[in-house]
Amino acid sequence: MSLFIIDTERCDKDGICAIECPAHIIEMTEDGPVPTVGAEKFCIGCGHCVAICPKGAFSLRFLSAGQCMPIEKDKLLDADHTEHFLRSRRSIRRYKNKPVPRELFEKALAISCCAPTGSNRQTVKWLVIDKRADVQKIAAHVIDWMQYVQKNHPQIAQTLNMEALISQWDQGTDRICRDAPQLVIAYASDEFGSGAADCHTALAYLELALPGVGLGSCWAGYVNYAASQWPALAKELKIPEKHSLHGALMVGFSKFKYPRAPKRNAPDIRYHA
Repeated sequence: MSLFIIDTERCDKDGICAIECPAHIIEMTEDGPVPTVGAEKFCIGCGHCVAICPKGAFSLRFLSAGQCMPIEKDKLLDADHTEHFLRSRRSIRRYKNKPVPRELFEKALAISCCAPTGSNRQTVKWLVIDKRADVQKIAAHVIDWMQYVQKNHPQIAQTLNMEALISQWDQGTDRICRDAPQLVIAYASDEFGSGAADCHTALAYLELALPGVGLGSCWAGYVNYAASQWPALAKELKIPEKHSLHGALMVGFSKFKYPRAPKRNAPDIRYHA
C-alpha cells in the first residue's frame, strides 16, 4: 500500500502539500502529488500534508482527514485572549486535600502530547504518582539527599537554601512537593538528542492545559535535580536504564484563586545586525 492516497476528485493540484512537507518527500506532477523515491524511509509521520490540504483530499496510510481535529475559527484566540490566557497562568503551591481524578488529568495530558518534538519522534514518556503518600515518600527522598549535600557539600547546600528546607520539613512543612496530591514526571530515552527539549515542551503544554480542566501545577525542581543525584530516589522512581528524567510537575486543585496577574520584566532583546 502506498504511503499516501489522493482523492483525485477532490484534489485541485495546488501543490500546498508538497510545499509544506518538512521532509520534502512529496513531488507534484500533472496527475497530482506522488511520493518521491525513498519517501517511506524519510516520512516523519507529522501529518502536515493531511492537515494542510484545504480540500481534504490527502490521506496518509495511517492518517485520514476525517481522523484530524477540525480547526474552528470561532475557537481560535485573538491577541487579547492569548495574552489573557498566558498571563493568567500561575504556579500553584497550595493545593486542596483532594485527589486528582485520572480521567480529568488524562484529558489535559492528551493535549500536552500534541506538543512538538524533534522530527516528530514523540519521545516523551510519563510517570504519574497520584497517591499523596507516595508523593510524600518522594519528597522525603529529596530531603535525605539534601541532608547528605548539607553534610558533604555545605557550599552547595547553602546556595540552594537546603538548611531552611530541611528545617521546615522537620517542622511539618513540605516545600519540596508542597503537599500536592499528584506528581507528574516526564522522561525520555537517552538515544534521542532532543529528549530534554521534548520533555520540557510537553511539560509546558501540560501546565497550560491543566487550568482548562480545573487543575493547577508547579514545576518540582528539587525532585528533578535530586533524581539524578540520589540513587535511592532513582530506585523509587524506577526510571528505565538509558533513560533520563527531564522535568516534574506538582499537580492538584488550587486552594485559592488569583484575581489578577502581576507584571513581569520586559523582553531583553538584541537583534542581530
